[in-house]
Amino acid sequence: MKVVNSLRSLKQRHRDCQVVRRKGRVYVINKTQRRFKARQG
Repeated sequence: MKVVNSLRSLKQRHRDCQVVRRKGRVYVINKTQRRFKARQG
């Protein structure tokens, strides 16, 4: 999992990426391609 400043660029890497807020942090998750995971905050 990557920790990055901007999640917008990571969201465009795959069409199944979703931006989700959990516990005050913002995550990019992808159910089909597990390697596209990222966290902010």
